[in-house]
Amino acid sequence: MQPSKSISRRLLVSVLSVYFILTFVVTCAQIYADYSNTKDYISHELRNLEKTFSASLTRAIWELNTPQVVSISEGLLEIPMVEGVLIRDDNRELLTQMGGIANFTDFQGTELSEVGAVISGKDGLFGYTFPLIFEFSGRTTQVGDVTLFSSREIVISRIMLSILFLIASAIIKTICLVVLFSIAFKKYLTKPLGELTEKIEKIDMENIDDAQIQIDQEEENELTVIKHSFNDLMAKVSSSQTELKHAQKQLVKTNDRLDQQNLMLEQEVAKKTANLSQAMMDLQKQKYQLETQQKTLKEEIETRRGTESKLLHQTTELEHTIETLGMAHGKLVESEKLAALGGLVAGITHDVNTPIGVGVTATSYLSDRLSELDKKFHDKSLSANDMKNFIDEGNQSIELLNNNLNRASELIASFKQIAVDQASEAIRTINLKEYLNEIITSLKPKLKKSAHEINIDCPDDIIMKVPAGAISQIFTNFLLNSVIHGFDGRENGQIDIVIKDCGDTVKIEYKDNGNGISKEQLNRLFDPFYTTKREQGGSGLGTNIAYNLVKQTLDGEIEAESELEKGLTYRLELPKVKKDPSIS
Repeated sequence: MQPSKSISRRLLVSVLSVYFILTFVVTCAQIYADYSNTKDYISHELRNLEKTFSASLTRAIWELNTPQVVSISEGLLEIPMVEGVLIRDDNRELLTQMGGIANFTDFQGTELSEVGAVISGKDGLFGYTFPLIFEFSGRTTQVGDVTLFSSREIVISRIMLSILFLIASAIIKTICLVVLFSIAFKKYLTKPLGELTEKIEKIDMENIDDAQIQIDQEEENELTVIKHSFNDLMAKVSSSQTELKHAQKQLVKTNDRLDQQNLMLEQEVAKKTANLSQAMMDLQKQKYQLETQQKTLKEEIETRRGTESKLLHQTTELEHTIETLGMAHGKLVESEKLAALGGLVAGITHDVNTPIGVGVTATSYLSDRLSELDKKFHDKSLSANDMKNFIDEGNQSIELLNNNLNRASELIASFKQIAVDQASEAIRTINLKEYLNEIITSLKPKLKKSAHEINIDCPDDIIMKVPAGAISQIFTNFLLNSVIHGFDGRENGQIDIVIKDCGDTVKIEYKDNGNGISKEQLNRLFDPFYTTKREQGGSGLGTNIAYNLVKQTLDGEIEAESELEKGLTYRLELPKVKKDPSIS
């Protein structure tokens, strides 16, 4: 079936239509340009005739030699570009008028032209008017004027050859382009599309395997892409048909098997029915046996009720025991906190004694030197050098005193805040990074016995409004567990604390590179009273307290992961602001 409107034909018509219009416009523009240039050239040549004939015409008019004027006019008419000549005297009287200038008969009534000017008239006439000036005894007199005419026909006759050449060139180029376009469209579009359409129409859907199309195209283009895509589609359709036939065969086999199964099922139903009848008879026997057993069960129920009352009594006693254990657990947790606070006091006392002892030594030395200076002053043996040495030693002693007293003041302030926080659950605003440094400072008495390294990666501007004591207790337990358990038998351990600001919450990753724990130990890490160093005084409450502080006191989340010899990692997510439970 041939299409009613060919795409290639419509495309060819569209392209050629645009080309025809462009060619026509360009040709008309070239003809108009040639016409304008030729007309300007003729006007210029008419001006040049003024120089040639002005003197002779002026003398002939001055001498009233009309025949000579007519003779010159006839000579001007012989020039090809001159269509007509009109000459007037100084009274605007017409001396002669020659050529096809009927449309300029009224020109003789106009004023004499005093300068050269180009004029235009009807029916394509145009011309050039110039005055005739006679000089006599140093005086100039205008004796008349001359108007030379040319016409559109003269201009067209001059450019006719150029016009014919342009038209012929446009026609030849158009014909060549039409032929070339027709051949190209037929070769690369019309013919391949026709072949493709014809072969697609002849495809037999019953014999898809042979439904492959071929196009005589030497290069890859859109048509070859269509060919490959169509052939791939036909291959897929053929494969689908093969699979469908195979599935139909399988379905027939399955139906046969289903019929056989139905027959076997009917036989089985008959057997089951016979068995069911036998089972009903057995059930009647069992019913009798069950009634006998029911009596026995009633007796057992009475016995169990007595046992149940005893169990209720024991349950009450067990609940009381659990309550007592809960109170004991609370006391143990409180004892753990007090024990940690006691250790903190002992450690800070030792660290404070050191700068205070240095200060006492410096004060004693400064007092001795002052006594020596006073003695020399009274003996009048004090020299300038003694005074200079005393001033230098005094400045050094004062500087040593200031440094150690400031150190003691920092330790006491840090200890005071951490101790108050651990003994209280009051909510206050803290800078998390500064507070962690205070916690580490308070633990330095226990940490300085080893060469362990603690690294903190925390933004400087994280502000939290939480129970600070909970933060202190959590990190104290983590750090002491790493030192006691994780770095047991290790000289150099490393602890990394990485904190990220997540808007309303902070994410904390605490990681050490210590001994780690096994998977079984990890599963029981947060259980109360679970410890691997019970024989060394461990209570097993450190991680349990930390877990309860994170979940209950701070409303956060905590998890841990570890492998043997790969350290232990805690991951916490805490809200920045602890909600006041009194505000709903």
